[in-house]
Amino acid sequence: MAGSKKILVVFTSHTKMIDNDHPTGYYLPEIAHPAYAFERAGYTLDAVSPKGGEAPLDQASVDAFKDDKECQAFLKSDKWQAWVKNTGKLSDVPADGKGYDAIFYPGGHGPCFDLPVDEHSKALIKAFYESGRPTTAVCHAPAVFTDVKLSDGSYLLKGKKATCFTDAEEEQAQLTKAIPWLVESRMVERGCDFSKTKPWGEHVVVDGNLLTGQNPASAGPLAEKIIEVLSKA
Repeated sequence: MAGSKKILVVFTSHTKMIDNDHPTGYYLPEIAHPAYAFERAGYTLDAVSPKGGEAPLDQASVDAFKDDKECQAFLKSDKWQAWVKNTGKLSDVPADGKGYDAIFYPGGHGPCFDLPVDEHSKALIKAFYESGRPTTAVCHAPAVFTDVKLSDGSYLLKGKKATCFTDAEEEQAQLTKAIPWLVESRMVERGCDFSKTKPWGEHVVVDGNLLTGQNPASAGPLAEKIIEVLSKA
């Protein structure tokens, strides 16, 4: 049954950008919109992060989405706030991701720092992907795929269709020097068949069980596509 699905949601624990006093973390609509979509589908969501405990929130996203009903409801919900402030430790999840039907990484600049180099995260992504389960990320979070190698030694992204927050969007945000590398450029370096739409436009890419969304506007539509895929599993 669709309602019995269980999704592992992996948050960043990183809080600071490079040479910038702007705090970072996860980006509000990139979890609020998917969380409500998954809830409507009857799914169970488990939240984890590298350090465990409270997942840091990019406060700029709170201001930017102050008129977004789901974002504001998420911030005011005791249930959802307890969920994001009491994440489990990523390393405590079995490396094969047993018990979960899909893995989802919300974006924000934070995931560019800690998750791409987290060995347990990479092991989980490999396990989910090679077992055919939806392996998913939105906005900056596809950065987590860039150093993942499959059992044959090839990069996960090689020859795969995918998207992320584009270099053009990063330039418009004036934060190209605030992250370790540009996600689109790194994905292309890894052999990704990269796809994008106009800056800030809605864009979701599905390549088998690899599902990615370009930006905040794509988070809700990505969640709906994940639900569609899981409903057929």
